[in-house]
Amino acid sequence: MQIEKKDIRALSKDQLRDFFVANNDKAFRGNQVYEWLWNKGAHSFDDMTNVAKSTRSMLEENFVINHIKVDTMQRSNDGTVKNAVRLHDGLVVESVLIPTETRTTACVSSQVGCSLDCNFCATARLKRMRNLEPGEIYDQIMAIDKESRLYYNHPLSNIVFMGMGEPLMNYNNVIKAIDMITSSEGLGMSPKRITLSTSGIPKMIKKMADDEVKFKLAVSLHSAIDETRAKIMPFSKNFPLKDLREALEYWYRKTKSKISYEYVVWKGINDDKASVDALVKFCKYVPCKVNLIEYNPIDDGEFQQASEESINAYIKALENIGVVVKVRRSRGKDIDAACGQLANKEG
Repeated sequence: MQIEKKDIRALSKDQLRDFFVANNDKAFRGNQVYEWLWNKGAHSFDDMTNVAKSTRSMLEENFVINHIKVDTMQRSNDGTVKNAVRLHDGLVVESVLIPTETRTTACVSSQVGCSLDCNFCATARLKRMRNLEPGEIYDQIMAIDKESRLYYNHPLSNIVFMGMGEPLMNYNNVIKAIDMITSSEGLGMSPKRITLSTSGIPKMIKKMADDEVKFKLAVSLHSAIDETRAKIMPFSKNFPLKDLREALEYWYRKTKSKISYEYVVWKGINDDKASVDALVKFCKYVPCKVNLIEYNPIDDGEFQQASEESINAYIKALENIGVVVKVRRSRGKDIDAACGQLANKEG
């Protein structure tokens, strides 16, 4: 019976150093291999050109590198790039490069499918297969960084966890990936350029605050009325708005970091005055900004883009209380994407 080899990227640098010492090699070899795995993004042990061939063979005997592969890439007329990313076990997730004049943003996935049941989201129609490993999340960033350099002549500038899956349902792996993305031994990106978007799981928002994370928080709100929100996002019945409010107040007290609310306005669902008033009230609890997102319909069902008049009613009411509000126009309309809602993530 063949023993399944462990992905070497599951080892810390200290564990790698210990492995080499245990195999009668020098500890610094672990540093070399660690750099190849993360900073240089090696796809195979043969890529590690300054490591002896005998050492590479030993690594091959003991480990694998479960690297992702960009299976197909689509480029939209507006410059958006969508990757279908194949994982080592054949499963596929999506990641997206969203360009603007001044920056490029990676929209990355954290799970294969999603365990939540948001009725408007294409990913919710795919059952959750498994969580992504830290290396698989990191690889999406590396791939998009290369595409940013190739197509736009500058490195990736921002990251949003707004692709397939709920990041807070894969908390440990997402945090490990972000730690490596922000580490000088990885990509060295500032955590302030990273936004984690959640559907709103109060206890996990509090945990992030307790863990003193430095990245930004966005919440997919879509309604500040419990009954309406439950129709849009049925799982939210377990997380009423009063609990979410308390968690967000806790987050702000601990981090002093302003929250972004992601909010799609749908015709006949949350485009009435009561919905506007409820959001205005909710925005008064914690310093925040609001991104009103243009909806990219996934079918001809009940979720349809609201009128400009309805959008403007939200804008006027929010600006009246001093809340910064931006309208995010849908991106990549000419390519299919289950990657949440492709929105212009500038700012």
